[in-house]
Amino acid sequence: MTLSSYGMYVVVAVFVVLAPGPDFALTVKNALVGASRGGVATALGIATSNAVQGSAAALGLGALIMRSQVAFEAIRWAGVCYLCYLGVQALRSALRGEYTAPATETGVRVKALRAYRQGFLSNITNPKVLTLYLSILPQFLGHSGLAGALTLAYTHAALSLTWLTVLVMFLGRIRPWLLRRPVRRALDALVGCALIGFGVRLATSSR
Repeated sequence: MTLSSYGMYVVVAVFVVLAPGPDFALTVKNALVGASRGGVATALGIATSNAVQGSAAALGLGALIMRSQVAFEAIRWAGVCYLCYLGVQALRSALRGEYTAPATETGVRVKALRAYRQGFLSNITNPKVLTLYLSILPQFLGHSGLAGALTLAYTHAALSLTWLTVLVMFLGRIRPWLLRRPVRRALDALVGCALIGFGVRLATSSR
C-alpha cells in the first residue's frame, strides 16, 4: 500500500463517514438526551464497533460471516429489530413530550453507558458495515497484508469518531435552542422515523 493509495482511501472513507445513516441519527438522539457526554459516548461505541468489524474483515472472519447465510441473516435481523426499537423509543418520547434532565452525576454516567451500548450494538448488528470493509479495503491494500488492512480499518474508525465528535460539539453549541419543547419533539419524531426507516431499508436490502 503506497502513500498515494492510502490518501485515496482516506478521501473515500471521509465520504462514507459523512453520509447520513443510523450512526448519525443515533448520535443526534443521544446528544439531545445525554448532552455532549451522551453524544460522545455514542460515537465511541460506534467507533469501537467499526474497529471490531474492521479487525474481523482484516483477519478473514468477516468473509466467513458473509459466506454463512444463517450468520448473515441473524446479524441483519438483529440489526433491523434494534434500529426499529430505538426508533420507536424516540417516537414515544416525541409523543409524550416530557423531558427531564438527570438529577445526579450517577444519572448522567448511566445515560453515557447506555449511549455507548446503543452506539456499539446498533453498528455491530449492521452487516452492511462488514460488507463495506470487505468490498473497499482490498481495493487499496495492494500487497500490504494484515498490517495494511488493519491500518485502513482503524483509519475509518478514527475518522468516524472524529466526525461524530465534531457533530456532538456543534449540537452542544445550539443545544439550548434544540431543548425547546417543540423543537425537541420535532427532532425526536424525525430521528425516530429515520431510525425505523434505516431498519426497514436493512430488512429489505440484499447482500
